[in-house]
Amino acid sequence: MSATLTYQGSAAILTLDRPAAMNALNTEMIRRIGELIDEVSASNANSLIIVGAGNRAFCAGADVNGILGRTTEEQKAFAQKGQSTFAKLDCLAIPSIAVISGVAFGGGLELAMACTFRVAMPAARLALPEIKLGLIPAYGGTQRLPRLIGQARAMDLIATGRIVGADEAERIGLVHRLVEEGDPVTSGLKFAGELGNPPPAALSQARKAVAEALDLVQSKGFAFEAELFASATETVDATEGITAFLEKRRPDFRGQ
Repeated sequence: MSATLTYQGSAAILTLDRPAAMNALNTEMIRRIGELIDEVSASNANSLIIVGAGNRAFCAGADVNGILGRTTEEQKAFAQKGQSTFAKLDCLAIPSIAVISGVAFGGGLELAMACTFRVAMPAARLALPEIKLGLIPAYGGTQRLPRLIGQARAMDLIATGRIVGADEAERIGLVHRLVEEGDPVTSGLKFAGELGNPPPAALSQARKAVAEALDLVQSKGFAFEAELFASATETVDATEGITAFLEKRRPDFRGQ
């Protein structure tokens, strides 16, 4: 299997499972990742943790075998398939967490950037090295990276293809947190546990508002935020959350 899905409690664990190839992405693997994200979306999981099999890589990037010889339209379709697959994470109602152990290069980093959160182990190395092949990132890297770390830093990493260590990645905001060396799944579960159990509707509204923050002028951003807030107040979970707060008890969110 190129990727597998298991569950531990309420968490879904998606494992990139080509350790001999450092979990490099090929066409079959991207298709499978998309199927598994759809499966998680239809499940009762409250978080998705993505890890790489083996101890060398989260994901070494796209498998470059086969790139040469494609027509222009085939190359475009190749890029769009990866983009649309990773974009499924944007629509996922629950938080997704990439746990980066070893390398996350090219498409592997692009997959991690599509997640809600990224945590990295001390020895992790991250890069978008496509420029060294005469290419550019194709799975959303040129669009997501500036939104995460700013245009200047993004241009530095994309134009040089240089490798960023875990400490620098945290400092510039490419990853949210560094975690201790160890089992990636355990680290992901611990991070998910620290998130608590955010109500899916409110989390979705928050993610939409933050995503639009860089694309809207501030006045329109405020208006969009107000609309999303009003929509959130109409959910069952909002009523439960407010009631539980007033009654000094733990809320029982249902995702409604």
